[in-house]
Amino acid sequence: MPEPRVATRRRAEQLAATLPALLVAAERVASIVAQGVHGRRRVGAGETFWQYRRYQPGDETTRIDWRRSARGSHVFIRENEWEAAESIWLWSDDSPSMNYRSTDALASKAARASLLSLALSVLLIRGGEHIALLGEDARPASGAAALGRMAAHFQRGNRDNPSLPPTEILPRYAQVVLIGDFLSPLEQVESLVRHYVGSGIKGHVVQTVDPAEAAFPFTGRTRFEGLEGEGDLLIGRPESLRDDYTARFGAHCQGLADIMRSAGWSFAVHHTDQPAQAALLNLYTAMSVQSLATCS
Repeated sequence: MPEPRVATRRRAEQLAATLPALLVAAERVASIVAQGVHGRRRVGAGETFWQYRRYQPGDETTRIDWRRSARGSHVFIRENEWEAAESIWLWSDDSPSMNYRSTDALASKAARASLLSLALSVLLIRGGEHIALLGEDARPASGAAALGRMAAHFQRGNRDNPSLPPTEILPRYAQVVLIGDFLSPLEQVESLVRHYVGSGIKGHVVQTVDPAEAAFPFTGRTRFEGLEGEGDLLIGRPESLRDDYTARFGAHCQGLADIMRSAGWSFAVHHTDQPAQAALLNLYTAMSVQSLATCS
């Protein structure tokens, strides 16, 4: 019969083997960050009615609104504003451009965005927050089941989705966390942000960038392949375009920062050659205190 310590280790190894590698990495990143931060302060609670929604298995029957349900063939739950105030909606860019990485030593932008999103989910759920995914037909939830759904979503990887999140009607006082490369035209980004700001939604944006996208270090004859149907481009001396390119890239980044600052949202740029823990700590802190948008 094995010693208790050996048996415990074996059970731990068996459990770890059943977890997706991404979730294991996210737990590790979240644990490092959790050591240096306190829990988030919640938005003030209230009992103001927000909306009705269809009853789902697991809901408490005491929350059923029988008067509303009697008007149709479905059973409805009455949701109050305090539940809406605690909901946080996450979106991680999995469009084709996010597959880019300049060297095999770096994670792709998609992999880093998924890691940050899932690690943030771990921290939020540990703090008792209710989270959901933008674009998914599921209400905010907490606990191990919610984290499992998040892990399954991010583990699926790229699905050729649009490069910007959908515009949905969210609960008043909810928050959105958007992580992607945000290389779309600034007008489209501004329209997206205005939609949510108009509904009283607070937001936090992390632009995930490969270092080569910012520095344009290419020299000599180079072929650039478009990841979203742009086609290929062969350039003989890309170094001659470096100054113009970096100026335009910097202007785009500054434009994003200006949009977020006007909206009162937090904004940060994260390069994939930098530690994920640093980006997660900055994001988690920004969700707890008022933060200025910055392009750095």
